[in-house]
Amino acid sequence: MLFIADLHTHGKYSGATSKQMVLPTMAKWARYKGLNLLGTGDITHPHWYEECKELLFTPENEETGIYPFDGIYWVLSTEIATIYHGNDGKLKKIHHIILYPNFEVARLANEHLSRKGSLSEDGRPTLSNYSSAELTEDLSEIDSQIEIIPAHIWTPWFSVFGSKFGYESIKDCYEDQIKKVHCIETGLSSDPEMNWRLSELNNFTIISNSDCHSPWPWRMGREATLFNSKPTYKAIISTLRKNEIQMTIEVDPNYGKYHLDGHRKCNIRLDPKESKKYENICPRCKKALTIGVLHRVEHLADHPRGYRPSNAKDFKKLLPLAEILKHYLKVKNLLNKNLLSMYVDMVKYFGNELEILLWKEFGELSTKIPQDLVNIIKWNRNQEIQYSPGYDGVYGIPIFPERDSIQATTRTRRHQKKQRSLTDFF
Repeated sequence: MLFIADLHTHGKYSGATSKQMVLPTMAKWARYKGLNLLGTGDITHPHWYEECKELLFTPENEETGIYPFDGIYWVLSTEIATIYHGNDGKLKKIHHIILYPNFEVARLANEHLSRKGSLSEDGRPTLSNYSSAELTEDLSEIDSQIEIIPAHIWTPWFSVFGSKFGYESIKDCYEDQIKKVHCIETGLSSDPEMNWRLSELNNFTIISNSDCHSPWPWRMGREATLFNSKPTYKAIISTLRKNEIQMTIEVDPNYGKYHLDGHRKCNIRLDPKESKKYENICPRCKKALTIGVLHRVEHLADHPRGYRPSNAKDFKKLLPLAEILKHYLKVKNLLNKNLLSMYVDMVKYFGNELEILLWKEFGELSTKIPQDLVNIIKWNRNQEIQYSPGYDGVYGIPIFPERDSIQATTRTRRHQKKQRSLTDFF
């Protein structure tokens, strides 16, 4: 079957995470998005482990390792932060996505990890003085089907190639355990094309996930991985390990919070060439810039721009539908009631968000929604939307094509008060 998967999520026990991140609410918005496979997130947390087990566990599900609930398949997952000094003597802070084949294996892993640090303080535990290689070796010894995936591999603060606390090579990070690492996660500020430029990554499966801290569809599933597999954990892991995915869904890297270099407090954003002119120092306050993903890719790349490995999979860059509706309705907040109402009406009528963004014929869309809105969806599908790039924790801002925008704005403002749902067009 075709899986549209978001394997990197967080539950309500993680810091800075919505209390709505519970399985029934996550499932509801995942269905609206068009996802059918989710990671539970945070299965290391004792309370979350028990809550997930109460909803998901049956002997049959435990056998397959995939847990159907509320219209969604689930796989047991977590994110773990390891903080330690590397062989170069420098402090390292690395995040890892962990996938588990069943609750019993997760229990055994939690029992082991609890001796390395507290699992109850945060849904994403931080384990000190415990290296990436040690984590990989220990979990693999518990069960060879446990999958360890470097999370958001380029993010400055907590990743393998992060400019703050990362490495120059993924092999240096995982040392003699590197053969047990099969996948890498792009993160919001990079896409597969950027990762292709580093030859040592060319034999890894590139996957994409949202790392969502809330269930809203502009967070959950904003990045996802598509693949065909039997609905068992073993088959899914085999698909990932053999690089047999179909494609990934990405946001444009410029939309991510760490694409360019910069200093948020000074409102300074620089591309890598400009940063080098200032010796990576903020020209305003003279403190160190936060070096972004593009800079790190350019620094480490040994392939030119445009290089594509022979085993590369396709990807599509999409702006979430809610962001499109925000522009169309000219509202300031993604939680605007009119926006959410229109979003729900659209996905209920057309099936789900990804169906609208990726596959529905534009002629069919135009039978139920205004042509101005169809045009924006078309721009999105054709990747014609530009961005003011994100930097130092600030999201990038979409910049829509100017053609037809005056007409769209005029019509939207004229009808905004009465145009609350798609029923106006039926």
